[in-house]
Amino acid sequence: MAHAAIIVLAGTESHADYGRLANALEAAKEFAETDGDDVKLIFDGAGVQWVPELEAPDSDYHDLFEAVREHAAVCDYCASAFDVTDAVDASGLTTLAEYDGHPSIRDLVADDYEIITF
Repeated sequence: MAHAAIIVLAGTESHADYGRLANALEAAKEFAETDGDDVKLIFDGAGVQWVPELEAPDSDYHDLFEAVREHAAVCDYCASAFDVTDAVDASGLTTLAEYDGHPSIRDLVADDYEIITF
């Protein structure tokens, strides 16, 4: 049984960022589809900018995101810093603010999650 925390830090500015997002979503889906595995998909830093795009049904990655949506959460502080708080609120995704307004990476490590960043 694997425990993985996949953290999307890549923003939305470049073709490479789209590749990082696609790989993060695919990895999350693989863990989600494997019996006994536990996965958390966290949008943090500039990665929070993906939320409005992924919510759009015409987004190239909307369907892939929907396949792992139940595992997704968003950094509360970064949603505000990158001005996507309204989109995050509208999405219904959980926001994380365990450590100074951010997700607690230390708690994930203490809970034996492998941290994978994209």
